[in-house]
Amino acid sequence: MSGPAAGTAAAATTTDVVCLGESMVTFLPSQPGRLADVPSFGRGIGGAESNVACALAAAGHRAAWVGRVGADGFGDHLVETIASYGVDTSAVRRDPARPTGVYFRTATDRGTDTHEVAYYRAGSAASAMSPENVPYEALFAGRVLHLSGITAALSPDCLALLRELTAPRPGRPLVSFDVNHRPHLWRGCAEDASVLLELARRADLVFVGEDEAEEAWGIVGAEAIRAALPEPSVLVVKRGSAGATVFASELRPGPRGAEAAAGAAVLAASTDTVSAATPATSADTTCPATSADTATPADTVTPVPALRVDVVAAVGAGDAFAAGFLSATLRGLPVRDRARHGHLMAAAVLTVPGDLTDPPSRDRADRLVALDEAAWGRLRLAPGWTAADRAPEEVRTP
Repeated sequence: MSGPAAGTAAAATTTDVVCLGESMVTFLPSQPGRLADVPSFGRGIGGAESNVACALAAAGHRAAWVGRVGADGFGDHLVETIASYGVDTSAVRRDPARPTGVYFRTATDRGTDTHEVAYYRAGSAASAMSPENVPYEALFAGRVLHLSGITAALSPDCLALLRELTAPRPGRPLVSFDVNHRPHLWRGCAEDASVLLELARRADLVFVGEDEAEEAWGIVGAEAIRAALPEPSVLVVKRGSAGATVFASELRPGPRGAEAAAGAAVLAASTDTVSAATPATSADTTCPATSADTATPADTVTPVPALRVDVVAAVGAGDAFAAGFLSATLRGLPVRDRARHGHLMAAAVLTVPGDLTDPPSRDRADRLVALDEAAWGRLRLAPGWTAADRAPEEVRTP
């Protein structure tokens, strides 16, 4: 069975979130310095979508990762490591003709001039994913399908696959899309900006950084980004150390059929708690027109400050934020709390060297999320904070 229509017909919602994308073996330096000077590396794993799946599974959700790896030792390591977090990897495909991607990076922050990353992913097994060879029954088996712009940049076949998965159709699960603009992956392609905008406008929930929106689209500021992306029901604009701004409405991205009502309710349940003036319309799956002369539902705009964090490495923080936000969305929490859970999950990763770490316990995270604004602003999280019983700045909450 192949193709989206067949996969949709057979799908059963047995998973909270299905994540599709490339995962790679990553080699982390044993000491700071240029790649040319690092004497040895430790092995880990890294991949935007698999990072999200691992973090969600560690947080107690039913998560699955769908990807394609080589029939090699690195592929074995990826699948085994991701599965060790509790992620369902049964739909991962092995490619006997193409290798698993790997990359090496320095210890410095990605945003600095001294940061180096050497990717060996051209012609990888993941780049061969296409509409013809992915398991649609597995991709449509979750409440949420999480995708990112990285996959679209891997190959024309991967881009065709993302266009298939984001196309409005009956039975499509709620689509979460992280823009994840990576200019080096789009070299030689002048359409990266328009492709990412196209895919984002077809999703239900979108994550995008202010910096990448400016770099990819020349758009500055959260309000301007929302104006360029009016279709998603929820838009999360990440603003670095300033926090995040969440735009939430009941707008739906195109006719998806009655089967989509359950997926739409994932967002509706949580947006309803924010604005009593916005009626719940999760069963209404017909998207209003979005032309300039057509009124669209008013947004609830929620700015949520970031935490102060003693950063060890910034790699993987965006994926962790998305996982925390999705986790709280699945639990039906209000918008502010979803963003706070995103900040906490990101803080856990920011305070370790690699892409993945154990998140704080749910009770601990809920207690921190419940802090008032002043106490939230006083928090400062340092390495090891997820294992500590209580941060010094934390005050008791009911």
